[in-house]
Amino acid sequence: MSQKMTARLFRRLVDDPDAAGGLSDSARTAEPGSFLRHIVALSGSKIADGLIDPKLVLSWLLTHLGAGPLWVGLLVPVRESGALLPQLITTPYITAAPIRKWFWAGGSAVQGLCAGAIAVAGMTLQGATAGLVIVTLLGVLALARSVCSASYKDVLGKTVGKSRRGTATGFASSAAAVGVIVFALILLFDLGDRLVVVTAALILAAGFWLLAAAVMASVKELRSAPDEGARLGLGQFQLLRSDPQLTRFIIVRSLLVGTALAPPYFLLLRLDTALNQLGALVLASSVASLLSSYIWGRLSDRSSRRVLMYAGIAGGLVLSSVVVLALTGLITVGGIIPVALFGLMIAYQGVRLGRSTHLVDMAEGDDRAPYTALSNTIVGLVLIVAGALFAAVAEISVPLVIGVFALMCWAAAALAAGLNEVQADA
Repeated sequence: MSQKMTARLFRRLVDDPDAAGGLSDSARTAEPGSFLRHIVALSGSKIADGLIDPKLVLSWLLTHLGAGPLWVGLLVPVRESGALLPQLITTPYITAAPIRKWFWAGGSAVQGLCAGAIAVAGMTLQGATAGLVIVTLLGVLALARSVCSASYKDVLGKTVGKSRRGTATGFASSAAAVGVIVFALILLFDLGDRLVVVTAALILAAGFWLLAAAVMASVKELRSAPDEGARLGLGQFQLLRSDPQLTRFIIVRSLLVGTALAPPYFLLLRLDTALNQLGALVLASSVASLLSSYIWGRLSDRSSRRVLMYAGIAGGLVLSSVVVLALTGLITVGGIIPVALFGLMIAYQGVRLGRSTHLVDMAEGDDRAPYTALSNTIVGLVLIVAGALFAAVAEISVPLVIGVFALMCWAAAALAAGLNEVQADA
């Protein structure tokens, strides 16, 4: 694409193309191209995420292969905690590097290779062996994702202006949702053997991650002064004492984990029909992302604090409604679960985009990577503890678990009201 076309498209997608808060003069000159490359790379990565979704797609695959409930139950905790916990270790190496896009590009490439290997395992293995291999590969994929997560906000902050970072991530989420919707429709209308379709989707995911790696590698990132004095390991927990706003943000984010953990419990409410609804569930999740991500992103650029409040309220409403439907027996009505998942995923997209934009805008320069690592590590610990605790409680009552998630969302919305308006100085 020519430089003139790039600049024209950039001006169409952003509100104020001449305002570039937080960027140097050189980065401002390269911003139009960087902005579009971020959208393309993130779109590829997010399409891959949707195609390999552990909550729906990999759960179906392991169930089909007869891996057993143990391995199916490990998918979401391994994926989520593995992507978050290692960041206290990896962040000092990232902040010590003058160019940080290579960490994201490398992590994306490793995710692509793991997705391809999962596809091969799905075609050649059965039973517990398939479960062990696929969960192990997912763990490696999650570790690679943790490197991407720890490096991305810093790269985004160095190459895209403060007033449009949420727009870039939101646009990418919406664009990616279109690709996943196609996948969902193929499943929904039985346009091929379901195992063949799922395997093909995993191979496509591998390709999208490799493409995203190549695109991110071409972003023009200026060299940073290496942060040789980066806070290592447990020392980063001192940030909680020095920045009360960071502490509040992490508490809000931790309370909102229910929007990510709840979908499998929705399926447990109607386990008899869950496997036959894979297409409808993937479609509901994808359409929710398509319709809400760009809007959430634009709203985040104006007030990520309000986005976190609204997402918490939306999550609380949906989860509370599901509890009522379950207790009254109306949850058995056809289509209720996909509709509930649709509403929850709208809230989840708000959580994802609000938390990402808020963290990038509240931290400056070399603080971004330590803030990101500490936040992700604590939330990873919360996910492990909450995942184990709620799995045990679900043996007694699934609606009780969903009800606790609802209360957590309501509490998060209340606490988010006390966050600073970090976009005020954009």
